[in-house]
Amino acid sequence: MNAERNKEKKRGKEKSREENCLKTGLFKSSMAEAPVGEDAPKEKESATPLTHDPLPEVGVALWERVLKASVTAGAFLLLYTLSQLTGLWVLYMLNGYRAFPAAHKVLDLLQYLLSTSDAYDQQMEIWKVESLLPLIATLFLGVVILGTGTLFCIKTLVPGNPSCFPDDRRQSMSRQPSFTYSEWTDAKQEDFFYLDAVPETPVFDCFMDMKPEADPVTLTVKPVGLQERRGSNVSLTLDMCTPGTTEPYGALLSPREQSTQEYLQNASNLLTPEQLHKRALDDATLQAEFYETPMNFVDPKEYNFPGVVRKNRYKTILPNTHSRVCLKAREEGDFLSTYINANYLKGYGGKEKAYIATQGPTVNTVGDFWRMVWQERCPIIVMITNIEEKNEKCTEYWPEDRVICEDIEITVKQVIQADDYSLRIFTVKSEGEERTIRQYWYTSWPDQKTPDKAPPLLELVREVEEARKQAPPNSGSVIVHCSAGIGRTGCFIATSILCQQLSNEGVVDILKTTSQLRLDRGGMIQTAEQYQFVHHVLSLYERQLQETSEE
Repeated sequence: MNAERNKEKKRGKEKSREENCLKTGLFKSSMAEAPVGEDAPKEKESATPLTHDPLPEVGVALWERVLKASVTAGAFLLLYTLSQLTGLWVLYMLNGYRAFPAAHKVLDLLQYLLSTSDAYDQQMEIWKVESLLPLIATLFLGVVILGTGTLFCIKTLVPGNPSCFPDDRRQSMSRQPSFTYSEWTDAKQEDFFYLDAVPETPVFDCFMDMKPEADPVTLTVKPVGLQERRGSNVSLTLDMCTPGTTEPYGALLSPREQSTQEYLQNASNLLTPEQLHKRALDDATLQAEFYETPMNFVDPKEYNFPGVVRKNRYKTILPNTHSRVCLKAREEGDFLSTYINANYLKGYGGKEKAYIATQGPTVNTVGDFWRMVWQERCPIIVMITNIEEKNEKCTEYWPEDRVICEDIEITVKQVIQADDYSLRIFTVKSEGEERTIRQYWYTSWPDQKTPDKAPPLLELVREVEEARKQAPPNSGSVIVHCSAGIGRTGCFIATSILCQQLSNEGVVDILKTTSQLRLDRGGMIQTAEQYQFVHHVLSLYERQLQETSEE
């Protein structure tokens, strides 16, 4: 008996399953795309009535669309009529009639058009106007209105498949990357991403430096887009998909970090003059070489200290830890007073601390900047940016005449204006000592682009190198800055180093120099266009050397 009861129960369950399958079979294709979650029960409830009798609902929906189309057509016809009457009224007013006489002329025209009269004199009087342009404009407006109304009516009568829209929208949004690309522009949405968007800025290859061991399901990238300036509506446009690495502090480097370090340490491509001239014209090869070279940006987590963000012009352009300039602490253990967004860079022949690359000072870092100038005994400052380029790029950190900043007295002694740059000579005093500092302000280099002419840059490089040779023997690094301290700054320092190499050795290794600069400060030579420009400048410099030797 128990066996028979169990068999009957199984038959009942199988029968109910078959009935459920038959009921839901009609909607298998539509429900296949239904999301699993809160929306699924609602879609099921809305679908079940169709299993009984879908034809009445289809008929009702058709009549509703016809009614909507009729109302839409009537509204657009009314709008068309009003636009034509208004246009004719304006037409008559433009031809010398006042408001009420012009309205009377419009009524006469309507009366003529609606009547059966063929009087030629009356017709000529009504259509007598001095200019047909307003009439043509009125007719054109009417055509636009009628065309728009026709499209709306067609769209109302022949709707798309609305049931797929929510699902398609969710799917398309899920495919969007969590990071954003942008262009360099001054207009930025608040906390963009900015995205100074970034972004005319080339977008670095996001996949060349991806962690191979990361799980693609759990991998998330924070949407930083372009470098964002703190408290500003402006952003640099650098893609931070490859944030780079820093020197380890007793920790093991990840495979990606290790490969970045090894590449930058070993990259080299020595060029003879002939190869240099040929290479400078090969844009495709130069771009491939540029994108292959890791940027070596710093992970912002390296500077997880309170208050540091206020000292960075762009919150994702940070100094590499092993080469950063450390200011003297005001108090023991006061990290913030030691921090400045600046790095020491090696010069020609591996000379240590030949240059300091830094960001353009902000209002609250001017004091730190002058502390660095005094502490490092810097004889020369090279500024390669304007104060504003659609937005603020650098604070005017020098006085008109004299100022005291952080117990340092800065006095402007002389200003010399050249074609492409200006030279300011400062006298700096502190602790009873007086020094002379020269500031070269190069103003003809557009942001994120390259100059139209290379000779002015070469002339500035020569001037700075000559001034360095004339500086006192105990002088320190040459400070170079633009806005972020990586793009134009990197181009100038690389050009200066490579000109010395080309002059002394007769060959040049641009890739090796670029890689060495990025080891010390991530992102140096910021765009492929700038990388190409450095090749062009050195090609020009080599030709100048040849001409000089022939003379």
